[in-house]
Amino acid sequence: MSTTSPTVSPTADDRAVVRTLVSLKVRLLRNGLRRSPGRAAGYLAGTCLGLLFGVSTAAGMVVLRGHAGAADVAVMLTAGLAVSWAAMPLFFFAGDESADPTRLTMLPLRPRALLRGTLIGSLVGPGPLVGLLLLIGAAVTAGQGAASAAVAVLAVPLTLLVVIALSRSVAAANARLLSSRRGKDFAIFGGLLFAVLIQLGNLGMQSSFRSPDQGLDLSVLHPYASVLRWIPPVSAIDAVRSAGEGSYLVAALQLALAAGLLTVLLRWWLRSLQALMVSGDASTLVATSSVHSGSGSRAWRLLPAGRAGTVAQRHLRYTWREPRAKAAIFTGIGMTCVIAAMSVVQGWGSVYVIAIGGLMLGLQSANLFGMDGSGFWMVASTLITRRDARDELRGRVYAILAQGVLVLLLVGPVLAAVTGKWAELAPALGVSFAALGTSVGLGAVISVYAPYAVPADGNPMRSAAPGQNGVVMLNAFGSMIGVSLGCAPIGIALGILLISHQSPWPILPVGVLYGAGMALLGIRVASGGLIKRLPEVLARVIER
Repeated sequence: MSTTSPTVSPTADDRAVVRTLVSLKVRLLRNGLRRSPGRAAGYLAGTCLGLLFGVSTAAGMVVLRGHAGAADVAVMLTAGLAVSWAAMPLFFFAGDESADPTRLTMLPLRPRALLRGTLIGSLVGPGPLVGLLLLIGAAVTAGQGAASAAVAVLAVPLTLLVVIALSRSVAAANARLLSSRRGKDFAIFGGLLFAVLIQLGNLGMQSSFRSPDQGLDLSVLHPYASVLRWIPPVSAIDAVRSAGEGSYLVAALQLALAAGLLTVLLRWWLRSLQALMVSGDASTLVATSSVHSGSGSRAWRLLPAGRAGTVAQRHLRYTWREPRAKAAIFTGIGMTCVIAAMSVVQGWGSVYVIAIGGLMLGLQSANLFGMDGSGFWMVASTLITRRDARDELRGRVYAILAQGVLVLLLVGPVLAAVTGKWAELAPALGVSFAALGTSVGLGAVISVYAPYAVPADGNPMRSAAPGQNGVVMLNAFGSMIGVSLGCAPIGIALGILLISHQSPWPILPVGVLYGAGMALLGIRVASGGLIKRLPEVLARVIER
């Protein structure tokens, strides 16, 4: 007698899992409207702006239909959309709960069912709708005739599936890295770098699209489009153009390339899900062979002795390890580089723009205690005398000054070399150091009289705890107005020297002394206020 083991078909269970995952995505979108009124309004505003961008871009693409080079524009738009979707999980991984597959890997789910459910659920939401609008606009722009319309019916959904599968497979392959602290650091730095590159590319494109008679010249895109049209998923949209021109074999080959990439991405995604379900997280393992201590590093010996040096070292370590503090610093550096690059590209390059860097880096001191959170009570318990408060503030200010001075000394000479205006370097550094010292001095005072708590959820996009938006606005506007008034004497002195055709180099030593004096004055005022207002500062900082 032979016995056969029964085989249970997983089809019904898999379909139920798919339905559950899709309904979960719908519930997540619906719950976005059930948040606080402010968050709901922001969610709706972002959705409306995204849809408006999609509709307006698609309409603009349709207007280009029939112009020479319109198909090249469609190719570039599709390529940009694919790159954006591929980069999205790397930079905004924490902003989408459904993008993290590790939230579901502990459940008794089959990887294939999880993949199908996540793929279908990814088609729901404003993001895929905006992408669909852009792809429809690109297909309409590139096509002509009934053959193009028939191919577009296949090309548009195929391209949308490819970009979504690309985004999800990248997220699944890097899920554990992106959910770690190192991954958040990479997301912050990469997102800022991506924004800087987009802005520089935008400036370059604007200058290239203008022909000598100031008309729109799309021929500059042809060399790039001729290569990108054979790279999937861009090839699927360009198949619409090929079909309209009668090249049916070429159109079929371009569609086949996109379908092949979709197959490869789905297999990669499936393997990543299987690895997440069966392998352990290396970040939870204790490494016993790589224990080191940096207390004896030569760099730390440059800091002053005593409490001020210890506080400065602690603040620098927190800045390096805390993604939100790192995001603020990189934002200041990135904005300085972007403005400097814009000044060079647009023809009004000047070394004086580095003063913006001194201002933005110095304003990192406007909330010196907020990043400590609930741990600030340990610091507060050691603040007995005014000298203790002064040393605490001095250490934190030293850390910010070390970062700001280093950045200014690096960016200033580079900008002077690019623009060739070496004569502006000395006065520009003087103005920058004055702005840096004034902003850190004022920031120390504002940190005492208008402190606020930083959210403890680790999201670098949130800068304040709920209910403290008014304090944040007071802090921001007070900093900007105060620094503008505080730096006015240096600006007036520089203007007088330039108008009278005198050499402005004395602004360098004057700016250094002025900035140092303003920083010391701010610390002195803030130290007295910190002792008097310590309970109130502690209450605001630990409020989460």
